[in-house]
Amino acid sequence: MCGVCGFTGQVIDRDQVLESMTEVITHRGPDSKGFYTDDYMSMGFRRLSIIDLDEGQQPIYNEDKSLVLTFNGEIYNYRELREELIEKGHQFYTHTDSEVLIHGFEEWKEELLPRLRGMFGFAIFNTKDHSLFIARDFFGIKPMHYTQVDGHFLYASEIKSILQFPGFQKKFNYRALDNYLSFQYAVPPETFFDGVYCLLPGHYLWYRDGKVEITRYFEAQFHPNEALTEEEAIDQIEKVFENSVNAHKISDVEVGCFLSSGVDSSYVSTYFADQKTFTVGFDFGEKYNEISWAKRLSDKIGVDHHTKVITSEEFWDSIKKVQYHMDQPLADPSCIALYFVSKLASEYVKVVLSGEGADELFGGYTIYNEPRVFHLYQKLIPGCVRRGLAKLVKPMPFFRGRSFIIRGSRPTEEKFIGNAFMYSEEDKRALLKDPSIATRPQDLCQAYYQRVKDYDDVTKMQYLDINLWMVGDILLKADRMSMANSLELRVPFLDKEVFKVASTLPTRLRVNKKNTKYAMRQAALRHLPPETAQKEKLGFPVPTRVWLRDPKYYEIVKKMFRSPTAEKFFNTDVLVGFLDDHFSGKWDNSRKVWTIYVFLVWYEIYFGKVEE
Repeated sequence: MCGVCGFTGQVIDRDQVLESMTEVITHRGPDSKGFYTDDYMSMGFRRLSIIDLDEGQQPIYNEDKSLVLTFNGEIYNYRELREELIEKGHQFYTHTDSEVLIHGFEEWKEELLPRLRGMFGFAIFNTKDHSLFIARDFFGIKPMHYTQVDGHFLYASEIKSILQFPGFQKKFNYRALDNYLSFQYAVPPETFFDGVYCLLPGHYLWYRDGKVEITRYFEAQFHPNEALTEEEAIDQIEKVFENSVNAHKISDVEVGCFLSSGVDSSYVSTYFADQKTFTVGFDFGEKYNEISWAKRLSDKIGVDHHTKVITSEEFWDSIKKVQYHMDQPLADPSCIALYFVSKLASEYVKVVLSGEGADELFGGYTIYNEPRVFHLYQKLIPGCVRRGLAKLVKPMPFFRGRSFIIRGSRPTEEKFIGNAFMYSEEDKRALLKDPSIATRPQDLCQAYYQRVKDYDDVTKMQYLDINLWMVGDILLKADRMSMANSLELRVPFLDKEVFKVASTLPTRLRVNKKNTKYAMRQAALRHLPPETAQKEKLGFPVPTRVWLRDPKYYEIVKKMFRSPTAEKFFNTDVLVGFLDDHFSGKWDNSRKVWTIYVFLVWYEIYFGKVEE
């Protein structure tokens, strides 16, 4: 696991610029650094030594040094590819997966990418024709950002490297703010820095003759096999997942595992007997503390289990540090919990496995039940009647069934934008100082829905989450929080071979009246006790709603909501109204409040406080 950065062309004090861009991502690779420079290209690298500890220094070259590589990630089938390339006549001077990439590119060019099994963000410079090739893995596990400044092309694992480049003018991107207020993250490829983009998952980029050309090489498409029986599906999941976990454990250093109370990480942990697992929680009862659940499981499967209780003070004191490492505001409070469990694990190991991706691939989120729940209502009641009922009850106070009537009035494409929906267009217009930037979040999703218009509603939701939620939230926080602690995080569910199996499951084996993630849970049941395999989906519970009703933290947030920074963007009376209504118990506005608070903290870190 590493950090990479680079730029084309010449600048004053080039070596110092490259050093600064590389130094700022030292946390991604504290073990060593490396550089490549010539008249056309400058490349920086930070290394976290995992495979071939002695020989794995980058940049890596091909035989005649016409190709130069810097690489962030892991290739799990590199040994097989290495043997194939040796048979084709390629000569290796290391035993790294990095060198496999450069020889593979030399042999197959872009066709290398579908052959890979792993996570990656890498750059290859051709010293002969001065072209630059950049690629990102299938699902977006590893990051890659890029921009252009005064004729220079820049790339980096983290945006903070780009900010070090002379001539880069840091300009706030209001489009990202608009999307963030609805989705709770900056929707890729946009970032909060105008002109800086993230390369989308399953894409590669060529920079040649001053032009950027981007191509998609992978798309997560579902092809359900309705003839597949439950037993066949379970067998296939169990076999491919065991293979994936074993592949993801390949390392020259010790590998540990995150362990929550849920089925995903628990299933992974069953392959870690006599090895280390890690759990964190909060001191607010079992709802916000998974430690007791994880402890019971760890005793049964025989792992060396480590835990930490995060105090309220530790959580709030870490917000600035976390948002700095995130590069961009992320209103998912679980990213802070992930920071602490990564910090705990980093005290014992360099590599951990985790359960990210299982929900998106196998249909695990509770909201995926909605199409089944609403099916009969939407079938029997005409749309015009459902919309009329929704309009009638929307202004009414809460009553049992109100939410059902409102959500049941609209098709999936209109009500589902992912697992987080913070502010509607109407809400944003009331909240923003400049309401003209507010857009309908549903409009952004339409391009994705259009590509899967023939899918059933559950599969449509999964597809949207794989392309937006998983990239913008789940995998972003996993990368940033683990790397903030110089820890490599691997995700065996997000493996192309696992996806091949998941993509064939009929919807009835993903989500049904018995459970979400049904077939995967049945496979896990062969390894886990029923109370874990069938446990309700919780996510990573964080007690923000409790804290925001505590006078101490209420005052902290209120002060920020009254600040000049808040006044620059928002109608602060509206903000404080959201906060007060939550504090008094009138409404649960915790997610809306937290979204704004995190943004304001982040803005002051990267753009400075707004003066009165």
